[in-house]
Amino acid sequence: MFTAIVPSSSSTRMCPAASAMRSSAFFCGQLQQQLFLTARAPRVVPATVRPAFPAVEAKVATRTDNRIARHKRIRKKVEGTPERPRMSVFRSNKHLYVQVIDDTKMQTLASASTMQKPVSEEFDYSCGPTIEVARKVGEVIAKSCLEKGITKVAFDRGGYPYHGRIEALAAAARENGLDF
Repeated sequence: MFTAIVPSSSSTRMCPAASAMRSSAFFCGQLQQQLFLTARAPRVVPATVRPAFPAVEAKVATRTDNRIARHKRIRKKVEGTPERPRMSVFRSNKHLYVQVIDDTKMQTLASASTMQKPVSEEFDYSCGPTIEVARKVGEVIAKSCLEKGITKVAFDRGGYPYHGRIEALAAAARENGLDF
């Protein structure tokens, strides 16, 4: 591609078309400077702008993302059936939720949480459920399951470590008659 420029150095070369354009009626002697046509040189980019290899950046995973990934791995192995439903636990900053689920019918058979009256009236906690509250939720879910004839469950810890509130909930459910 050729472009017309005003010569600034002696390194520009004269194109044969320039002499023809200079003598044509288009310019009529009106231009005060000579016009040269030259090839545009490729632009040189400094090495600091373009690295020799592409930069690889790691994705930052949050604690919630890691928990969800663990839960997906657990769910590949734990499945609720009519004979042995899945007992799923969800833990938030303020509450604790437990459901007993039959995955073949996609149906919740029993549930308990810290928002239900038997638990929320007994404990007055302001900074989230404690281990004592988790024990009470485990007792409530075990009684609810036994009333409906469910004695065996598959425990799904929901990607949380089996420690603290999750462990206390599971232990209380076992003590009150659930087998898992």
